[in-house]
Order: sequence, then C-alpha cells, then structure tokens
Amino acid sequence: MKLVIGNKNYSSWSLRPWLLMRQADIAFEEVKVRLFVAGFEQAIAKHSPTGKVPVLVDGDTSVWDSLSIAEYLAESFPEKQLWPADRAERAHARSICAEMHSGFGNLRSQLPMNVTAVLPGMGWNVAVQRDVDRVAAIWSDLRARHAATGPFLFGAFTIADAFFAPVVSRFATYGIHLPEAAKQYADFILALPAMQAWIADAREERDFLASDEPYRLTPDRADAIVINH
Repeated sequence: MKLVIGNKNYSSWSLRPWLLMRQADIAFEEVKVRLFVAGFEQAIAKHSPTGKVPVLVDGDTSVWDSLSIAEYLAESFPEKQLWPADRAERAHARSICAEMHSGFGNLRSQLPMNVTAVLPGMGWNVAVQRDVDRVAAIWSDLRARHAATGPFLFGAFTIADAFFAPVVSRFATYGIHLPEAAKQYADFILALPAMQAWIADAREERDFLASDEPYRLTPDRADAIVINH
C-alpha cells in the first residue's frame, strides 16, 4: 500500500490515516506531495481525482477521502479491530468520526494545523470555544466510560483516536485550556511514539509558510508545545 500525504506540518487530513496505519502496524509506503508550491496540482493529479490529500493506493485501487480510507483499512484488516467490537460502540465511534470529518468549522478555520508553531491564544473566539467544548465533552465522556479497559477513547485504539489526533495537535499549538479528563487524553495521544514521529518529521521538513517564521518550533523551544498553559 502507498499513502499519499501532504506536508506533515500542515496536513491534518493526512495525519489521520498515517497515524491509523502506524499505530495499527499496517505496512505502507509514504508518498509526500508538497502543499502550497507550484506543481502541486500536477503532482497530486497522478493519485487523486479530487486534487486533495490523503490518498491510499492499494494496487489498482485508490481511496481519496480520509474516512473512506479508514473504512477501507478496517475491511482489509479485520484482525486489527479498527472499530470497536460492540455494535452500539461501533455506531458511536462512527458517529463521532463523521462529526469530526464534517463539523467543527470554526475550530478548523481559526486554528489551522501548524505542528511546529507555538501560537497560544491566537485565533480564539466564542464560536471556536463552542467547538472546543464539544470536543472536550466527547473525550471526557468516552474516557469516563472506558477508563477501565484502556487509555484510548474506546479503551483500545480505534479509528476514532486517529480522527481526533489532529485536534490534539491543534490544541497543543494554540495552548487551548481543557478540563482535566480531556487534557489527560490529549497528553496521552500527543506522547504516542507514532505521533511524536509525525511531529519530528514535521520539524525536519523546514518547508514553512513565510507567515509562520516567527512562530516556528526550534530545538531550544521544543518543550514549548503543551496542552495547557
């Protein structure tokens, strides 16, 4: 399998299937297409009919939407149990993934993913806070219900954790205050080896937008990204 992704510093949609496959130990070749540069449209057109990342290529099959990729992987690797085993829990997991996939417009637009930047307070407004509160409520509720079975949203790792991982990164970048249960979950996801590998790769890209220059995470500021200032 090949996974076509964008810049790790900016591409929240790419992080979802990348983290899912890494965390579930599904082998793949990473193909990176640089965003925001001349030639991007031509490069991604080789893989995606929509001109967007991510894209999963499996032989002659291409899947070009992050939620569709997750479903394809769940069907391809049933032994990985990428959705909860219980039918009701599986429906719940699919519902919050769909909500994340299509909702939270204020959070997305005002707090764009920028892994290696430190931007506490920037972009916040009341509408963003409503989205933050909804995410925190999802995390807190699921952690209370599944604390005895593991550290992830549904106890064991599922697609739901991969879908909320970019929000964890956003909350870190913008110094978003979270209630304790949600903060503990965000801290845990941020510390995952796969997540740390993504962050390390983002630092090494050195392919930043000019507007980010004052806010880049340099080695001497590597401890500045935290969930709660």
